[in-house]
Amino acid sequence: MTLVDAAHAPIAQAVRQAAPLSAEGLLEGLFARMFRGLVYPQIWEDPVADMRALALGPGDHVVCIASGGCNMMSYLTAAPAAVTAVDLSPAHVALGRLKIAAAQRLPHHEALLDFFARADRPENLRRYEELIAPALDAESRDWWESGPLGRRRIGLFAHGFYRRGALGRFIGAAHGIARLGGVDFRPLLAARSLDEQRAFFEAKVAPALDSPVLRWLARRPAALFGLGIPPAQRDKLAADGGGDVLAVLRERLRRLCCDFPVAENYFAWQAFARRYDDRPDAALPPYLERRNWETLRALAPRASVVRRSLTDLLIDTPEASRDAYVLLDAQDWMNDDQLNALWRQITRTAAPGARVLFRTGGAADILPGRVAPHVLGRWSYDPEASAQGFAEDRSAIYGGLHLYRLAA
Repeated sequence: MTLVDAAHAPIAQAVRQAAPLSAEGLLEGLFARMFRGLVYPQIWEDPVADMRALALGPGDHVVCIASGGCNMMSYLTAAPAAVTAVDLSPAHVALGRLKIAAAQRLPHHEALLDFFARADRPENLRRYEELIAPALDAESRDWWESGPLGRRRIGLFAHGFYRRGALGRFIGAAHGIARLGGVDFRPLLAARSLDEQRAFFEAKVAPALDSPVLRWLARRPAALFGLGIPPAQRDKLAADGGGDVLAVLRERLRRLCCDFPVAENYFAWQAFARRYDDRPDAALPPYLERRNWETLRALAPRASVVRRSLTDLLIDTPEASRDAYVLLDAQDWMNDDQLNALWRQITRTAAPGARVLFRTGGAADILPGRVAPHVLGRWSYDPEASAQGFAEDRSAIYGGLHLYRLAA
């Protein structure tokens, strides 16, 4: 095993559920290789829904999965005591650390917008060299200052960062297919009401989803890798649609198009324009909002990102010391042994009143019947908060949002 292979072995282990040489195992291996690079330029879970469901506030110590880092940074606006983020992807770790350093070193809010909202300005490279790079750890700095074919990855912030990564390329390919079907998303982004958005979906998007090309692609598990959906999670999606993944994706796309005003939904802008809205009052992730700039800058040192699995991190965490856990959809990737190992550590490290929030590709809560009763029995499921959080999640791509509270 080379040093590169050893560095990426944890990712392969995280997604491995099938025999390595089986058809499913080969797909898992291909998915793991994709995670060697940048997958999520932006995280696709709504931090506003998270913070409301968790009732995050001063004093809370949050443990979360980093992914694109937007949520970790946005949680800081609730003034928690600390946010500890983990990720197995070196790209996501480097991105999270870049955001923490930028929040502390950039001189004003406009510079933060240039870097992480517009993400296409040549001056971002100068700001990186002069202000951010000196504050970065050596590992992260090396990641940003190297890259394939001798092109430094930090240059992505001068040329449209959100068009990059596996997700950015997937969305770009989807736009290409949409154009072939005669779909132009600009009228959707200019819509002035939910009625106009729904009319656009029914007239333009719904018919395009019936195209033979999309139906053919939906039957190929690898076609969804760009969305960060491994084979095991694709199976859960298909089960929700009676075996038809495209039916599930149609409903999730309908929610994104129709259930939230586009002027208030930056996920819709990323999906349909591959950027954030650039109007002065545009919706943005909380960490990029002007009103949160001073708080973000002051509290950025409370955030940290480590390259470990969440279970491994919690093994080294003191008992009864953490207040909130955000697992994204990582449990969809896990087998029963991994789930039980994780929840044993969550339960051991949970402080009184602790909360756990996670999402699932399918609608159902995946824990009952899989996590040992003596462990899961320590927790109480909150169906009302779970339903409310799911309804408020503007990313609209998941089947369920679930909230557990540590029982008294």
